[in-house]
Amino acid sequence: MIVCSTCGGTLESIDKKCSACGHEVVRIDGILALAPELAHGGGGFEADAFARLYEQESKHFWFRVRNDLLLNIIRRYKPDVRSFFEIGCGTGYVMHAIAQEFPESQISGGEVFVNGLSFAGLRVPRATLMQIDARKLPFVEEYDLIGMFDVLEHIPEDEQVLENVYRALKPGGMLLCSVPQHMWMWSDVDTFSHHARRYERGELERKGKKAGFEVARSTSFMSFLLPIMYVSRLQQRSRMKRADGMGEYNISPLVNSFFEAICRLELLCINAGISLPFGGSRIVLLQKN
Repeated sequence: MIVCSTCGGTLESIDKKCSACGHEVVRIDGILALAPELAHGGGGFEADAFARLYEQESKHFWFRVRNDLLLNIIRRYKPDVRSFFEIGCGTGYVMHAIAQEFPESQISGGEVFVNGLSFAGLRVPRATLMQIDARKLPFVEEYDLIGMFDVLEHIPEDEQVLENVYRALKPGGMLLCSVPQHMWMWSDVDTFSHHARRYERGELERKGKKAGFEVARSTSFMSFLLPIMYVSRLQQRSRMKRADGMGEYNISPLVNSFFEAICRLELLCINAGISLPFGGSRIVLLQKN
């Protein structure tokens, strides 16, 4: 069900005018804009970074291995997904992988920045795309699976977002979420990335339960490379002050391949059911009661 953001009435679809109050969602650059005031400067991210991400994601070890990890979790816990909505879909890199893995499913993507959605449309032409504010979702029991992949840490009101996602999921629906972990890992990278926080171990799970979810799966990720990440961030502090926050993506192809091989060993452990206690990221799967 989709509700009108003005009067709370039920809408036939997101692009239809509300029959009760006459409110109609506007379009910006051809994209449905549910929060048009944020479309070009919603905060929490550098809007001009999408073009660079679009070029780098398919080559960088972290994005590649994270995609495989997310797909493995969906195959195991939600193989019957029929409707998927990604909040903060960015350039559509994850959404593209899920659309290929589940070709019969309905795919939707939401992003606060309109220019990010232009790249997502290139990757997933069949997806329904919309500009959104995750703090004000108009959906009620609409989706089987919702994904937020390194998005929630950008939003100060993360508990409000989790409550909105809970409402947007069908009964038995799931939220798959990845976030950066450990506040002691905080560095200039987080500042330049507009992070509101790095999550402590168990924090996202507690907040999910508070919103009504049950924890179906939780594990750290980027565990084997955590010491290297920590030392690298210590060394980069002076350099990052003169950079744009994306310096961690600029690594040599040889190092990139080496790191990917290490992460794939870690992936084998996670796929075997091992939950890793520490790591640069945490993957959490939450289920609506």
